[in-house]
Amino acid sequence: MIVDAPLDSSGAGRGEERAPAALRRAGLREALAADDDGQIDEARLRDPNRDPASGVIGAAGLVRAGGAIAARIGALIADGHRPLVLGGDCAILPGVCRALPPATDLWFVDAHPDFLDGTTSPTGEAADMDLSVVTGHGPAAAVGPGGALIEPGRVHLLGHRPATDESSRVEAARIDPAIHQINAAELRRRGAATVGASLAADGDGPAWLHLDLDVVDPRDLPAVTYPEPDGPRWADLIALVTPLARADRLLGMSVTDLNTDEDPDGRHTRRVVEVLTEMLVG
Repeated sequence: MIVDAPLDSSGAGRGEERAPAALRRAGLREALAADDDGQIDEARLRDPNRDPASGVIGAAGLVRAGGAIAARIGALIADGHRPLVLGGDCAILPGVCRALPPATDLWFVDAHPDFLDGTTSPTGEAADMDLSVVTGHGPAAAVGPGGALIEPGRVHLLGHRPATDESSRVEAARIDPAIHQINAAELRRRGAATVGASLAADGDGPAWLHLDLDVVDPRDLPAVTYPEPDGPRWADLIALVTPLARADRLLGMSVTDLNTDEDPDGRHTRRVVEVLTEMLVG
C-alpha cells in the first residue's frame, strides 16, 4: 500500500515535497503492483519560520502533520497493510513512529544521524533531528508527545558518514550510546549484503525500515538537498536494503529526501523507481 506524506520541513516547498508525485509519475505504483492510499493532505508545512521556543521551523504545523501521518499509518497497519510511505523529508519519521507498536525495531538508513536538536541544528529543519526526537532526545515540538517513541537500543543507524565539521561533531556526540551504528565505511568492510541479512534475521518482533535517499553516494544520486560523499553505491544499497524490505516482521517502509528540484529531466527519479522495485519485488 503506497501513501504519500509530502512533508518538507524547511517550510519552503522544496523539491522533496514534490517527490511522491514524481515517483508516481515515473511508474512506481505500477512497478510494485501496489494498492494506493493516496496522499496525507495535512502532511505539508507552509511556515518557514523558526519557532523561538523550540528552535524548530514550523513547530505547530509539524505537530499537526505528525498527528495526521500517525493516524493514517496506524490505520493501515491495523488493517493488515504494509505501507510504503513516500516523503517528503525525514520529518515524517516521528509521525510514523507514533503509529508503531511498542518494542518495534527501527532500521534507519541515512547519510546523517539526524541527531541534532532545536539548539544545535544550523537550519532548524525537523529533518535534522528526527532520530533524536523519536528516541527521546529531541524537542517534543517536532512531534507532539514527549518521550521516546522508539527505544534507542532498538535502533540501527546504517550508512552514515563520519563527523567532518563542528556541526557534525556536535551531532555525533549527542547520539545515544545504546543506538547500534554501522557507518558507510564499516558497511563496506563488513559487506552490505551480510549486514542486511544479519539484521533481517536478528529478532522476531516488529520492525520499520526508514530509507533516506541521501545515504546514496552523490556519484549515483546527486538529486538530494544535503549530499554526502563516500556513501554506498546503488549496488551496495540494494544488497543492504533488500533483505530488510522483504523481512517477514517488517511493518512498513518510509522513503525520503529525493529532491526533484535537482532532477529536471527525471532520470534520477526513474532510477529510484528501478531500485525500489528491485528491493521490494525483485
